[in-house]
Amino acid sequence: MLVCSQLPQWLQVLLTEKFFNACIIHEEAKKNEKNIFCLDCCISICPHCLTPHRSHRLLQIRRYVYHDVVRLDDADKLMDCAFVQSYITNSAKVIFINQRPQTRQFRGSGNICSTCDRSLQDPYLFCSLSCKVNYLLRTQGGLSEFIFDCKFLPLPEPCSDDGLMTPDSVLEPSGSTRTSSESDGHGGDWSRTLACTATTEVVRKKRSSLKFCRSICSPVSEVSGNLINRRKKTPQRAPLY
Repeated sequence: MLVCSQLPQWLQVLLTEKFFNACIIHEEAKKNEKNIFCLDCCISICPHCLTPHRSHRLLQIRRYVYHDVVRLDDADKLMDCAFVQSYITNSAKVIFINQRPQTRQFRGSGNICSTCDRSLQDPYLFCSLSCKVNYLLRTQGGLSEFIFDCKFLPLPEPCSDDGLMTPDSVLEPSGSTRTSSESDGHGGDWSRTLACTATTEVVRKKRSSLKFCRSICSPVSEVSGNLINRRKKTPQRAPLY
């Protein structure tokens, strides 16, 4: 459980807000999903609501497999995101905002999330931004050392996409490592010694059973050809005495 009184207001709202709902103000407009978060007003808005918020700090929310994510570069400007597992999808490195429900309990000796025990790649310690916040509140007693003073946060240009990442998007290796000290030099000493990002890859299942069947089963044409050859042979008759 998050201790809301110890969180900045924008972070408290970000971790509890429901994004990608239709905007009531622009109910009849196309692409009216609320996929932008205004940190100064602490509200979610749709692209049609941007005009009065142009000078505010704006964070674009994206969605991957029905869960909200943000670009790591944007999140790094707001707080120390070291050791939160990141993914490269649709040419953007992203992290999940909230903990995702688990369908089954992880059983194994691999690396797991320090908060929810979700399986992770090394050297990650948290599966989402929410899990790291929970961990810091539990172990550090607050977030003052991990929250950055960000004065300016514009939307990426151009900002014409709807933020949706299809379930068929392939997660690619991140290809580099970074520490908290390399990203503005903030955060505790424990987060400066390990890498922030590591290779993360999703391997799709192969239809091995189909290939196995093809390798052991004779083609239909070959089987039928053998039967025809057998039928064309001259029948053997008993000799006449």
